Amino acid sequence: MREPLRVLVLEDEWPARNYLVQLIERTGLAHMVAAVPTIALATEALESSPTPIDVAFVDIHLASERQPDRAGLSWIESVVEAGARSDAPRAPRIVLTTASSDHAMRAFELGVVDYLLKPFTERRVLQALERLVAMGHNPEAPVFDDDVRIAARQNRAIVFLKRQEAFAFEAEGRLSFVHTARGRLDVDLSLKSLEAVLGPTYIRVHRNWLVSLEHVRSMDRDGGDSVLLVGPTDPPLKIYLARDRAAAVRERLLASAVGLRRDGRDGRDD
Repeated sequence: MREPLRVLVLEDEWPARNYLVQLIERTGLAHMVAAVPTIALATEALESSPTPIDVAFVDIHLASERQPDRAGLSWIESVVEAGARSDAPRAPRIVLTTASSDHAMRAFELGVVDYLLKPFTERRVLQALERLVAMGHNPEAPVFDDDVRIAARQNRAIVFLKRQEAFAFEAEGRLSFVHTARGRLDVDLSLKSLEAVLGPTYIRVHRNWLVSLEHVRSMDRDGGDSVLLVGPTDPPLKIYLARDRAAAVRERLLASAVGLRRDGRDGRDD
């Protein structure tokens, strides 16, 4: 019989921490090693545990810490850095537990394996733990299921799309849409929820746009703004980037491509 996962919870709000602990223990897949409100206590739990902790559920916003809006992310960075040392014990896998997806891109770069949005649900916590159990001890195993389809509405019909068919998602007022070769279809989920479910192959380029990295055809300038041409349609979608996201988007695009230097220099031999 497989041993339960050893779990640490870092969450500063007692009601949320207590509820998450209950949901985790209810699954029968995990053993709670520690549930703590501060970074100092989380670090102490990691260092003092007689056996390595398998999973840490970490809230990004920790009100009692310095830079509370990204305190949990800073702790994750330190854990990842410490775990990279050859003499260090195995670092836990990280699951974010947060009310905001603002730092999703950085989190995925750090190897965060799942993303739980508040309020937590029993089904979503169970799903996260089942995926972690299935991953075993292979830290490179993917957690996002490429076979999951996207359900959209086209008039009265429900249309089922493969992930590869969705090249962008758009928010317009309180409505959300998916852009495909079949046209623009309605979806019920917010961009925040879609970003959390779809994982790092999609990137938030504007508060109103979530874009598939593999469907970006080019990145250009239009006046003072950066713009992406996206999708297989003719003409492609023209999506303007938020100015505070342009540099990060360019970095992500170049990180998965060859041919140009990521420092923006010409790259030709002198």
